[in-house]
Amino acid sequence: MEPILEFLQNLLNPEWIVQHGGLYIVALIVFIETGLFFGFFLPGDSLLFIAGMIIANTLSPFADPLVNLVFWIGLITFAGVLGNFLGYWLGKKSDVLFSKDRWLFKRKYLIQAEAFYAKKGGGAIIIARFLPVIRTFAPIVAGMVRMNSSKFSFYNIIGSFLWVTSIVSAGFLLGENAWAKDHLEKIVIGIVLITTGPVLLKLILSRKKNNLEEKTILNVPG
Repeated sequence: MEPILEFLQNLLNPEWIVQHGGLYIVALIVFIETGLFFGFFLPGDSLLFIAGMIIANTLSPFADPLVNLVFWIGLITFAGVLGNFLGYWLGKKSDVLFSKDRWLFKRKYLIQAEAFYAKKGGGAIIIARFLPVIRTFAPIVAGMVRMNSSKFSFYNIIGSFLWVTSIVSAGFLLGENAWAKDHLEKIVIGIVLITTGPVLLKLILSRKKNNLEEKTILNVPG
């Protein structure tokens, strides 16, 4: 457990990233987080912001910072697109998980997800990019419910581009800001709170709603 925590801590250290593969390691982490179910714990948003700061302070592989920005946004976006395609493919191959109800996987969840993706699938793929954990499982579920591959491909590319461009650009714009450099940990915490806050709030409200419905049903005269 300790090596994993140490690795995650290093991922938020710009100097460590530069010394251990540079921004290519960022592209790899994005691929893993968005394509493999065990990548849900990786700090994608914070890592993209730090990547932007690194781009602003280095001249690699090009001498022009803006050219570097475009290059790395393109490469990391591509990694995110490939990751989601992998997750989608794995989802399509995972029907065996729902052949019968299990402790974690239940048939009713798949039916609910299928109805949701049929109604809001495209928007869900884009929004999921900005939500930790959810962005890991969204493409897998999309594959499980057999979301139209052309539709998934379109929103996969759009979502990856918007996610990577917005956060990397924010880090790039603040990359030479002295306050941002000195308070990187606070910025990372802020990013985590902003991205996870809506998810946690939704879960809390949904749980309260379900509890209220259960109490209402139990109080209805038989």
